[in-house]
Amino acid sequence: MKSIVRILSIILFLPLCAVAQDDYSFDLAEIEKKPYAAGGYLEVTPRLFYTDPDAAFYTLNFYDRADKDWLDEYFLKLSMDGRYTKGLSEIYARANINTTESDVDSDTNIVLDEGYLSLKPASGFNISLGKKALRWGKGYAWNPVGFVERPKKPDDPELALEGYWVATLDYIKSFSGPLKTVAVTPVILPVYDHVNTDFGERDTVNYAGKLYLLLYDTDIDFMFLKGGSRPFRFGMDFSRNITPNFEIHGELARIDNSVHRVVRSDGTLAASTGDAESFLLGIRYLTRTDTTFILEYYRNETGFTGDEMDQFFGLVQDGIDLYRQSADETLLKRARAVTEGSYGKQNPMRDYLYLRVWQKEPFDIPYFIPSVTCIYNMEDKSFSLSPELFYTGITNLELRLRAGFISGPGNTEFGEKQNDFRLELRMRYYFDVLK
Repeated sequence: MKSIVRILSIILFLPLCAVAQDDYSFDLAEIEKKPYAAGGYLEVTPRLFYTDPDAAFYTLNFYDRADKDWLDEYFLKLSMDGRYTKGLSEIYARANINTTESDVDSDTNIVLDEGYLSLKPASGFNISLGKKALRWGKGYAWNPVGFVERPKKPDDPELALEGYWVATLDYIKSFSGPLKTVAVTPVILPVYDHVNTDFGERDTVNYAGKLYLLLYDTDIDFMFLKGGSRPFRFGMDFSRNITPNFEIHGELARIDNSVHRVVRSDGTLAASTGDAESFLLGIRYLTRTDTTFILEYYRNETGFTGDEMDQFFGLVQDGIDLYRQSADETLLKRARAVTEGSYGKQNPMRDYLYLRVWQKEPFDIPYFIPSVTCIYNMEDKSFSLSPELFYTGITNLELRLRAGFISGPGNTEFGEKQNDFRLELRMRYYFDVLK
C-alpha cells in the first residue's frame, strides 16, 4: 500500500512540474525526424467492488473463503514502447509490467504485447516478422472477423491488446476509378509449445489472409483462417460514410465444424459439432453539438443459449448445496473448470446490443468528455451500465473516473455476475524517453 501511495504522489507531481516550465526555445534540429523514439505511460487504477453473495460467480470464487461485501483492488501498470528505423527496416516493441494487489490475490507479470521487425523493400510492400497485434474488423465492441487477434473487452474496447507471433506481408496498390485501393495481407501463425500456445491445438501452422478493397468509397474486407489450431473460418466486413457525420459498418463470419461444448448437470461436458455464423451491424453518428452515438447489434452463434446458461447456473447451485451438506467440492470444481474462456467470458451468450454515447466538452469545459456505455443481453434482458468522466486538461496526464452498474434477476448473465457495482479511477501519466 505504501508503494502505491508513493507512485500516486509521483504521478500527481510530475505534470505540475511540466506546467511550471515556461522557458521555450526553437531549434531546427528538434523538428527533424529522428530514427528512434521511445516512451510510455505509468498507470495507477484503484478499484472498489460491491459484491453479490447470492450470485453464481461469487459462489464459485468465494465458497471456500470468508464472505466479503466489498473488495478493494489496486492495479499498477508501466507500459513502454520504442521504435527504431534505419533505411528500409524498422524495429518496434511494446511491453508492460502489470501489478495487481487486492483483498483476494496479488500478482505481478511482464508481458511483451508486440515486438517485430518490419521491412519495406519497395513501395506498397511491408513485411513483418515477430509478435504483432493485428486489427481486423470494423466493429467497435466486438469483432467476429478478428480471426488472428485476441477478443476485445466490450466494456473497454479501445484497450491495447497483446498480439501473436506471426509473419505477415502487406501489399497495397492504388488505382483511379471506382476501385481506388486494393491491399492483400497474408499471415502465417505457428502454434507450438512456447509459441502462441493459447491460440489452439499445438504443433501446427495456421494460414490467414485479408483482401481489402476501397470500392465506391466503401471499405470492404474479405478474410479467412485455415490450419489445425482452430476450425476453418471465413468472413467479410464493410464500412461506409452515408454522410460526413453518419457511418454504418458490419461484419459477417462463418466457422465450419465449430465445436460447441455444454456442461451437463453432473459437471461433465457434452460436445456437438456444426457450422456457426456470427455477425455484427452498427452505426456511428455525430451530432452538430459534438455528441457521438455508437450502436451495435451482435449475434454470436458460438455462444450459449438461455437454457444452456440456466443449466450451468443450476450446476453451481447444486454444487454449493452439496458442499454445505458434506463439504464435497466435486461439482463446484467442475463448474470452475468450465468457467474461464467459456461460461465466464464477459459476454458468453448469443444476442447483444451495445450503445455508447459521449459528449465532447459540454458546458464549454475544455478537455472534458463524459460518456455512458450500455451492454444489453437481448435474450435474458439483463444489462450493464457504465457512466464515465474523462479529463485531459493537465499536461501528459489522463484522468478517467468510471462506475459500473449491472441489473438482472437470478439465472441471467449480469444477474449472476460476482459484483453488483464497481467504481474505478484510472490515472495515466505519459512520458517520452527518446524523441
